[in-house]
Amino acid sequence: MTGAEPIDLVVRGGTVVNADWRGRVDVLVGGGRILGLVEPGSCQAPAGARELDAHGRLVLPGGVDPHCHVGFTSGEFTSLDDYRQATTAAVFGGTTTIVDFAIPRPGERPADAVAAQRAKADQGLCDSALHACVVEWDASVPEQLRGLVADGVVTVKMFTTYRGETMADERTILNTMTCLRDLGGMVVVHCEADHIITDVQERGAAAGAIDAGHHAETRPELAETASVAEILAVAESVAAPVYFVHQSTPEAVDLVTRARDRGVLAYSEAVAHHLVLDDSAYAGPHPERFVCCPPLRSPDTVAGLRSRVARRRVTTIGSDHCCYDSAQKESTRHDVRAMPNGLPGVETRMPVLFSELVVGRGLPAERFVEVLCANPARLNGLYPRKGVIAPGADADLALWDPSTTREIRSAELHMATDYTPYEGRRVTGWPTTVVVGGRVVVADGHLADPTPRGQHLRSAPLARTLLC
Repeated sequence: MTGAEPIDLVVRGGTVVNADWRGRVDVLVGGGRILGLVEPGSCQAPAGARELDAHGRLVLPGGVDPHCHVGFTSGEFTSLDDYRQATTAAVFGGTTTIVDFAIPRPGERPADAVAAQRAKADQGLCDSALHACVVEWDASVPEQLRGLVADGVVTVKMFTTYRGETMADERTILNTMTCLRDLGGMVVVHCEADHIITDVQERGAAAGAIDAGHHAETRPELAETASVAEILAVAESVAAPVYFVHQSTPEAVDLVTRARDRGVLAYSEAVAHHLVLDDSAYAGPHPERFVCCPPLRSPDTVAGLRSRVARRRVTTIGSDHCCYDSAQKESTRHDVRAMPNGLPGVETRMPVLFSELVVGRGLPAERFVEVLCANPARLNGLYPRKGVIAPGADADLALWDPSTTREIRSAELHMATDYTPYEGRRVTGWPTTVVVGGRVVVADGHLADPTPRGQHLRSAPLARTLLC
């Protein structure tokens, strides 16, 4: 059960929840790993071992956020957090692993962007992994991809929008998919048809309707579904796996589901704000604070997307964390084409969704763990080290009080910004104690261990962990 590693932490009396089961067990920890799960009270802690009382708590695997942008530069704007700040916020919200993006600046090689971002990992309070990014295909890219996969970076972000900055053409996407397919990697794609968006935005500008209050109209649902259909066709033609980030409509998810039913290894990610917020925010006093891409959708669309989570059509849920502040947002609110896109959310992802989906809509806690912990770990080559409470896994745990109620206030959060899109929202359920690699980092809602020990995680080739 415990092997030779001595026990240095015991979590007693809680209900452990994994993606495939739950049960009242004690969790034995040693050397940063889980040593065993035993009947409550059946194992006496050795002298010097720490004990955590989890009675009345759910013990969840630490969350794995598959979609974070840390210190991200887009156009003239750079998000405001570094790895220390982003991971501090993450652990306070129950997330113990983040997957960041190494997006090259103009003229920068993908491999060099990864090296620069990877060097920041040891600033973190928790572990991190990376998605690479390819913008343009040239003769050097295949060798770079081989080197990246060999070095544990197996997923590559690609964009079908943002022409002139990060947008990749169809041939680049096809070549990258084909190369990664043979290496055990996978492309992760931001799908919005740039030509449709450009046309709609030009017409909006001519009509004087290009400000933040009109943001939802400038990036229509059709742009997303059209791009998803095209990328699915490319993936199917070369028999390559593909993962779609931040899908915001039920129609987009359904396209992926039908492709998966045909045998395509295709996966849908939703993000928290698309499941909880809607486009009425753009009629409020600060529409710029809700500008993200894709935009917030209508209440009916949001309800349809939530139903796909319950029906197991959504594979993962991320945050798409981008930590801009209100001043950055306000500076270009008159023209969404120039605005920094994205919302801060790494800290609120798990609590907001637990309240909305588990408490509010009866989603089983096992399904919550599946889409916020286990599946993100699987689809990033990190399972079973991350995303599960089982012998041999990293001892990343979130002790969750399922009944506590609190009101979200930006001043009480830890993200490097002055606002949250959930300001004033009452939620039920919040992590009280968070363990990272066997260390109690958050205790009773306070930072207990500020020492940065974050590691850059080497992802395994995905052939062994992809979901069929």
